[in-house]
Amino acid sequence: MRSYVSTVLVLGWALCTSSAFAPAKLASQIDLLQSNEQSTTTSLHAMTLYGSQGSRSPLVNWAANELELDLEMAGDLGRNPHPFGQIPCLTDDGDIMVFESGAILQYLQAKSKGDVAPDKSAAISSWISWANASLDPICFLETPDGKVYDTGLKSQNKRIAKLDDLLSDSSYLVDDEFSLADVAVASYLLYVIQFFPDVDLMRWPNIVEYMKACASREGYGKAFGDRVQGYCVSRLSEMQKSGGKEKKLFGVF
Repeated sequence: MRSYVSTVLVLGWALCTSSAFAPAKLASQIDLLQSNEQSTTTSLHAMTLYGSQGSRSPLVNWAANELELDLEMAGDLGRNPHPFGQIPCLTDDGDIMVFESGAILQYLQAKSKGDVAPDKSAAISSWISWANASLDPICFLETPDGKVYDTGLKSQNKRIAKLDDLLSDSSYLVDDEFSLADVAVASYLLYVIQFFPDVDLMRWPNIVEYMKACASREGYGKAFGDRVQGYCVSRLSEMQKSGGKEKKLFGVF
């Protein structure tokens, strides 16, 4: 701010000593300086995501796309402020830091411009938490040291069956409208068919249709890329046509 004021004073003196001086000219130059400074400040404190395509961070990009929030990708992951150095991690307004994908989604929901009724907001938050706490361990089975070795979606599961039942008369999870609840839940389900391409999900036909609808969204394609989107939509369509009997031995990764 001090440099800006000094520049204005110098500019004013220079213009005042010029034969071509006019008050309007000085005002226009000051407006230009103010605009430039505001632009620089916004850039320095823009919402920034530390992440990569090979991680869970694209689901954060998907959420930002759906909410029409501006989100910059960090150029240097070495400056990631996450206490354990993991991604995704979000910074905002210079001194705000949020980590864990579920927490980031809830932060974005709170930051969005749209007015969301308290009951709907509570439902969205609940589904985001459920995706991280309950769905993730079903989708990805891990060894004691945290390495994923399989998916729990290769066999019957009561919670997944209940989810399929809920989707039998609703296209999306909250008020039959797409929300960040669907970003959270659908992201994990769609990751499964990317990493385990031979998985058979047609025992839950409503979930397959739900996954296909979510993967077909423009915001998903922008976040995950055309290749991933095309693979997911194609794979789910094949499941529906074959009734889950055909197995694919290759995936997107």
